[in-house]
Amino acid sequence: MADKLMDCITNPVRCKLLLEIYSRGQATAKHLSDTYNDIPTATLYRHLKKMLTDGILKVVEETQVRGTVEKTYALAFNINKDMEEMLAENSGELYMQYFMQYIMGFAKQFQQYCQSPNIRIKEDMTGFSLSPLYLSDEELTTLVTDISHIISAAKSNTPGPDRKLRTIGVIVSPAEKMDS
Repeated sequence: MADKLMDCITNPVRCKLLLEIYSRGQATAKHLSDTYNDIPTATLYRHLKKMLTDGILKVVEETQVRGTVEKTYALAFNINKDMEEMLAENSGELYMQYFMQYIMGFAKQFQQYCQSPNIRIKEDMTGFSLSPLYLSDEELTTLVTDISHIISAAKSNTPGPDRKLRTIGVIVSPAEKMDS
């Protein structure tokens, strides 16, 4: 299952679909198509079928709509439970595996952008940075919570002529210790 999930996370289309279904709890192909109108319908259905076959998604409801059946999809596993088990085990090895999946998915998406013949770094407003900060546990919690609220508010944005789909990743890590 981990390999199938890794394949899903590192594929930009399947990753978008996975994140939308995860954030909503469940979604129909119609909703996904409306949300990601840049994904051709045939491509969307092909990726949903692959995710079903791989055991990433399950069909939780089927509704008759004008002579066809509309399926409602949900995750076939509990990401939060898996993360809770990893935290309970306090396994650095498993944690690193999750991190590498995250990084590889992000890196693959960034690589595709960088290899695009239409790359416009400044106009596309892409970038990355590291910000070593001295923070108490309380200050870090407040900062991450504030960032989460800002991102959550933007998740309800719908596609539009002035909106581009962008991926924002946040990583919190202990900084490398500097010798005094």
